[in-house]
Amino acid sequence: MAKATMRVRKDDDVLVIGGKDSGKKGRVMRTEPKRGFVYIEGLNMVKRHQRPRSVKDAQKGGEVGGIIEKEGPIHVSNVMLLDPEDNKPTRVRVERVDGKRKRIAARTGRDLD
Repeated sequence: MAKATMRVRKDDDVLVIGGKDSGKKGRVMRTEPKRGFVYIEGLNMVKRHQRPRSVKDAQKGGEVGGIIEKEGPIHVSNVMLLDPEDNKPTRVRVERVDGKRKRIAARTGRDLD
């Protein structure tokens, strides 16, 4: 069974429509297409207890131990792309033009790439 490709990419502005951060907007930092997750700046913050590195590495700018806060994954079904024209959530349509895939905002018909 072929898996559909994600319609959300890095640096897209999205609105979270489900979960604890629902209603918040942010920019996609990275995506994990195989798992179907996106990471959004400042949203779904999780705490990780990190073991300190050796002192030699810490002096060179290596990470020190402690409780680190970082962005957690959000499933792609819980985010909606924002239309760049009016900053409102939109569905994404994919069309082929001259053999290339183009993402198009369903609300306005504007090209997203």
